[in-house]
Amino acid sequence: MKELNEIKYIERLPVVKTEKMPLFVLIHGYGSNEEDLFSFAQDLPENAHIVSVRARYDIPYGGFAWYDINFVNNEKWMDEDQAIESRNKLVDFIDAITQQENLDAENVTLMGFSQGAILSYAIALNNPEKIKNVAILSGYPEHKIIGEFNQTKDFSNLNFFVSHGTEDVVLPIELGRMGEEFLRSLNIKFEYHEYRSGHGIVPQNYFDLMAWIKNF
Repeated sequence: MKELNEIKYIERLPVVKTEKMPLFVLIHGYGSNEEDLFSFAQDLPENAHIVSVRARYDIPYGGFAWYDINFVNNEKWMDEDQAIESRNKLVDFIDAITQQENLDAENVTLMGFSQGAILSYAIALNNPEKIKNVAILSGYPEHKIIGEFNQTKDFSNLNFFVSHGTEDVVLPIELGRMGEEFLRSLNIKFEYHEYRSGHGIVPQNYFDLMAWIKNF
């Protein structure tokens, strides 16, 4: 386990060295940890520097969260301040590790699940000049975390993969579809997939994700 700019992470170094090495940042969901998505590393490009980050807040029954969720109060069901701080800390982390490891700053991919996907939307839309590819796995664009971002920015470099389970009871499919509509309204390139699944990643979802990555 390493730490940089207050973010703890594990990593897989490039297996094959190239002149410009891309960065993949894997961002887990609520109640999980940095090991959750790290299994993806075996199927990601061999020249990639892959980091899987640990969320910043402990939760009572084990695991970590990027921001607190209140399961009782529907009026204020998430801690917006924690969420925005996590968003900003991750942006700083991406800048720092890109510089520290001498990686290609123009080839950064975010892969997030649930809370990690929600943050990935917010990071990419606020910083399209820093992010190239974004995989949204069972997440949605939360406008309280995205904030008043500049919609006149150049989003032409961004590519999104968005997937959601039609039987998701944690984040209903309507939220996933909201992301599809949102990206279309901004003329951002994306693939959108639905699967007959719950709040998770089924094999076909994983195969489609890895096929999408090969395009870049």
